[in-house]
Amino acid sequence: MVLLASMPSMDLAPRTDAIVRVGLLTVTILAVSRPVLDFRIHYPIGTFAVGAAVFALWVAPDLIIPGWRSHVLFQNAITGQLTVSLPPAARADPLVLTLRIVRAALLVPILEELFWRGWLPRMLDAKDFRTLPLGHFSRTSFVVTVLLFAAEHGPFWEVGLLAGIAYNLWMQHTRSLGDLMAAHGLTNLLLAIFVLLTQRWEFWL
Repeated sequence: MVLLASMPSMDLAPRTDAIVRVGLLTVTILAVSRPVLDFRIHYPIGTFAVGAAVFALWVAPDLIIPGWRSHVLFQNAITGQLTVSLPPAARADPLVLTLRIVRAALLVPILEELFWRGWLPRMLDAKDFRTLPLGHFSRTSFVVTVLLFAAEHGPFWEVGLLAGIAYNLWMQHTRSLGDLMAAHGLTNLLLAIFVLLTQRWEFWL
């Protein structure tokens, strides 16, 4: 996360930036996370329904209410300003777009679900998080996880909040990282398709 956050200051060319980001995430997953990965999907219908529902929640406010995202509640000194992370020159580059989709739909869901649903709630509730089962949430860890997940998404904090609640509840039900990675991956894939079809690049944080 620190490396990815520091990359904008490196001022890399769009293709180089895209390749390095995918490379960093892939190496991190293979080097650190491989022993705990489980991609089995136990509740496919529900999992894909959750993923699609979160996507719908994510884009609905801006589609239903013109100018919704420009309100001071969403763009301010705390949440930041809505910016487009993909430079104009990169938006017509097939390699950059393909790598961006791979990162959003495959790699980011793995790392984020390991962190937000696999580790953080249990870490908040036990000195050794491994003593608690996957899907464990206390009231405190549920709320803290949701609030931090919302804060991570800046000007999209309110839909991030709803997404965090939906993902947490599905994790409680399934107790399966595979189901959460698949749901999160579908959300991000649908969002990528939406961005490419509508040219609403601001949805790609």
